[in-house]
Amino acid sequence: MSNMKNSARTLKEAKEPLFHLVKRQQISTGKAWAIRIGTIIFSILFISVLTSIVFRESPFEVIKYMFEGAFGTNLRVNVFFRDMSILLIIALAVTPAFKMKFWNIGAEGQVLISAYLTIVCMYYLGGKVSNGALIVISLLAALVGGMAWAVIPAIFKALWNTNETLFTLMMNYIALQIVLFSIKVWMPAGSGQLAPLPYGNLPHIGGGDYVTSIIVAIIITLFLFVYMRFSKHGYEVAVVGESQNTARYIGINVPKIIVRTLALSGAICGVAGFLIAAGIDHTVSIDTVGGRGFTAVLVSWLGQFNPLAMTVMSFVVILLTIGTTNVMVNSGVANDFFAEVSTGVAFLIIIICEFFIRYNIKFRKRVENDHPAVPDNQQQAELQEGGTAHIEDENEIGSEEVE
Repeated sequence: MSNMKNSARTLKEAKEPLFHLVKRQQISTGKAWAIRIGTIIFSILFISVLTSIVFRESPFEVIKYMFEGAFGTNLRVNVFFRDMSILLIIALAVTPAFKMKFWNIGAEGQVLISAYLTIVCMYYLGGKVSNGALIVISLLAALVGGMAWAVIPAIFKALWNTNETLFTLMMNYIALQIVLFSIKVWMPAGSGQLAPLPYGNLPHIGGGDYVTSIIVAIIITLFLFVYMRFSKHGYEVAVVGESQNTARYIGINVPKIIVRTLALSGAICGVAGFLIAAGIDHTVSIDTVGGRGFTAVLVSWLGQFNPLAMTVMSFVVILLTIGTTNVMVNSGVANDFFAEVSTGVAFLIIIICEFFIRYNIKFRKRVENDHPAVPDNQQQAELQEGGTAHIEDENEIGSEEVE
């Protein structure tokens, strides 16, 4: 019997993995953000050292080029905060869905289809209605397009539990093909690029196309912060995200919450698409969104789905993106391949840091053969029960012999 227990213990130890992940329970918010800020600084220093090795530039020169690219002139500052605002708006759009654990990877397509519908209105109604009316019509079209592109996967998820990640991802490619087809129709003999349209453009505030995006981003950030923290809808989103069964138990209509939340996400994507088309580019192409729909997923996740924290992460992402590009320009590199690689390395460092903030690695404790493990309470009870049964068996055998 003892040999069997030892064999079972040995088999259990053999099957136990070398290490396992344990979610951290106690880490203060201040300490977590101190680690994140330190990691961001480290990633910038790491990129500067890596770039200095490759291009034989001083690390301090690399850091100088990075900040000059973002803040070197008034124009660069305006462009920096405009791009940061657009990225922040898209990140805010996916946040309610992520909070509900609906993995909306379709922000790229939702923003693109919104920009496309804005240009459709400008292309066919430009010069036929007043500029103010055209702006309103374009905005409504963008909102409807973004909401439709988000609600369609939400309906399928709510009714038939389809995989929202694949569904929203495929919707990106549908939007892309619609844009390509329309450009072929509009420009059959051209270069495949639609020229900027002079109709339905947003008026410039402060002499440029920067301030409007910044103001809208501030408004949406404050609105979403209040919505997620203090509104009934935000509470329902959080409950559905924690457990759909619990949500149903307390009377929440889960399919309704899924569709409503994705409608909100799509509407915010519609605002972003409208700002890009009517306020910045005045045209549409397959590069209109430029991957910001996917980058916004990273911003939302690293910001812990907190709109205020996501503002910081948007700042960091745009700084790395614009800064590394300017480093390549000053180093005489024509393409931005190394800039993209450097930015990816920085993101990877930040993601690894975030992983270790949330999880701890527990290694298997080695048990020496000379010192057998002390059995726990359950094992002691089993041993006592086994010993008692053994004594009872002996007593029964003794009674049979006496008889």
